[in-house]
Amino acid sequence: MEQSLDTGTPKPAPTLDRSMGEDGYYTFVDGVGHIPRDIYKHVQSDPRGDLPRYSIHIVIQHLLIFITFILLAATGLPIFFSDLFWAKHLIDLFGGIDIARWVHRICAFIMMFTSIYHVVTVVGGTIVKLLRHEFDYKRTQIPRLKDLQDFFHDIKYFLGIEPFRPKMEKFMYKQKLHYMAVFYGSFVLMTAGSALLFPDIVAKSIPGLIGKVLPHWVVGNDSYSAFFQDLVRLMHADEAVLALIVLAFWHWMNVHFVPGRFPLQWAFLTGRITREHQIEEHFLEYLNNLREIPEEREYMRDLLKELSLAPREQPASDTILASELSRIH
Repeated sequence: MEQSLDTGTPKPAPTLDRSMGEDGYYTFVDGVGHIPRDIYKHVQSDPRGDLPRYSIHIVIQHLLIFITFILLAATGLPIFFSDLFWAKHLIDLFGGIDIARWVHRICAFIMMFTSIYHVVTVVGGTIVKLLRHEFDYKRTQIPRLKDLQDFFHDIKYFLGIEPFRPKMEKFMYKQKLHYMAVFYGSFVLMTAGSALLFPDIVAKSIPGLIGKVLPHWVVGNDSYSAFFQDLVRLMHADEAVLALIVLAFWHWMNVHFVPGRFPLQWAFLTGRITREHQIEEHFLEYLNNLREIPEEREYMRDLLKELSLAPREQPASDTILASELSRIH
């Protein structure tokens, strides 16, 4: 809440008007002005971040998952591919096969703890917001039809068909895909890894379960428990290789090595995102920031004045054509 200069009474924060359409070039923000879609080209940005993005819990969870995943891959893959020339050298870095196995198991338990920590944080945070009537599903990782629309809009933008990128929420379609990939991959790795770590428990519980689902000819001459152990061993290794490829060639390329943020995006450490990045890829979340952060409203209002786009009264019509206001170049 802002304080009125003349009365000292609380004054509601400026409201955001989206009646001009999600795909309009200008977005009118009461008390700020008409914000052009490509204003991100003219804002000041601190590489360490200007606006809130992640809570301290998410930052800690990301670090734990990142560190443990790298150590798990460095110890698990050479054990599985022990007959290859590079495996022995990697195992020797950890002091031998026995130490590598212990490092792998300890990191696995830390990753499982972090996954539980993440679920508790997300569920608990959602419950708190629901009780406070602050929950907005648009600011979550929940997939929406708009994500598919944004995907095709983005393709047209990169092909030069659209003049600017879609207006996306706090989490865009790529990030939701990343999140679902991590969720699925973690479930497969932890389930298969637990089966490999506790084979006796699996051998007692799995045969009857598989026998009800798979006919015996699928298993062949092996027992159901042996068949399942071979299956989870392949699942564990294959998912680890896939996760490593996704991490190196998809996640890192889209997050850190992308032009404009190379060689590193600091959000995973600071929990904050740059103003330029926020406006370009998460424009609708930036509108939320304008509603919630008075200092950001003041900054944008001053910038629009500097660019001769000072705030004025909202027009009576619901739409404004791009030709009605001069574009920023």
